[in-house]
Amino acid sequence: MALDVIIVGGGIVGLATAHRLLEARPDLHIALFEKENMVSMHQTGNNSGVIHSGLYYKPGSLKAKNCIEGYHQLIDYCTQENIPFELTGKIVVASTHEQRAQLETLYQRGQQNGLDGLKKLSLAEMQEYEPHVTGVEGMFVPQTGIVDYRAVAAKLAVGTQIKGCEMHLGEKVIDIKKGLTFSIVETTKSVYEAKLVINCAGLYSDKVAQMTQNEPLDVRIVPFRGEYFKLRKDKEYLVKNLIYPVPDPNFPFLGVHFTRMMKGGVEAGPNAVLAFKKEGYKKLGIDAKELWDTLTWPGFQKVAMKYWETGLGEMYRSFSKEAFTKALQVLIPEIQITDLVEGGAGVRAQACDRDGGLLDDFSIVEDAKVINVLNAPSPAATSSLAIGKTISEMALTRF
Repeated sequence: MALDVIIVGGGIVGLATAHRLLEARPDLHIALFEKENMVSMHQTGNNSGVIHSGLYYKPGSLKAKNCIEGYHQLIDYCTQENIPFELTGKIVVASTHEQRAQLETLYQRGQQNGLDGLKKLSLAEMQEYEPHVTGVEGMFVPQTGIVDYRAVAAKLAVGTQIKGCEMHLGEKVIDIKKGLTFSIVETTKSVYEAKLVINCAGLYSDKVAQMTQNEPLDVRIVPFRGEYFKLRKDKEYLVKNLIYPVPDPNFPFLGVHFTRMMKGGVEAGPNAVLAFKKEGYKKLGIDAKELWDTLTWPGFQKVAMKYWETGLGEMYRSFSKEAFTKALQVLIPEIQITDLVEGGAGVRAQACDRDGGLLDDFSIVEDAKVINVLNAPSPAATSSLAIGKTISEMALTRF
């Protein structure tokens, strides 16, 4: 019997999509395929655990809409399912007088996006929140928190299975052929038919999308590894909650920051360097074919030519703990190189178009038989339940 929907990818976006579909239509026959033996093994399980407010995103964009709605939906879901979370708030710091204009832009954008309680702060006022921070001006954002997204994903996985979703773990999708009525989905274990395929494959979303297209895709996922340090236990007092810099408008995902973690401890970072494989969590992890695909992509070549200096700086910090420490000292001067111990790493799936544009907004494209989520980096975890609702509404027009 043909399935109604096949979802490719067991990260938090794929799971939230299954959750929203079955919430709206419990009668649908849905199967989710994840190549790993567990859900949330990649972007979902290796991020910083921040519940984002929607501060940074262009008003009216998919990111702004889904992040703000997703923030409230995530808090409601965690409350209902007894998943621990904390609304800690955060401060955003302008470290130079030149950054004050960008801080003001963020303040205005936050108000446009409906964030209540934003407060501009002097240095003395910042230090009431974070006694060890420095900067020329800051802003307090109350709608920021922390959560363990693996715990959220695990709860979504159990909930969708209870509602009837087939969970195919350790089963990789290797081909998709669109027929007149059904799509034929081939995996490493079997062949399936589905009326609709939803691609939530994250780092491999471009590869899965290409299976569904006759023409070459105009976007490619470029993997960026974010590497973290942790503060030594006896130095965790230096950070009470979350401390962020004013972001570079060209690279809003760059900039080291401090995050108190839901599971304990304080993370510092990340930097952002090109990963030499899609799931390249180690500095020297290389997949020759995947690296070649990245390096020969015209869009990446244009990005590299334009921003090579920024890229080299990030790479230098990757191999120099001293340089990483100096970047952190901009926010907290007391931090010393000996205060940092090696932490984890995550890989961001960043869509890059053929012309060298790094897609900032979420990107979801569809035809009659396929919905491809082509760009869903941070704040996708915060936004996941709202993104899932958006995708499910698109999907349900077919049923």
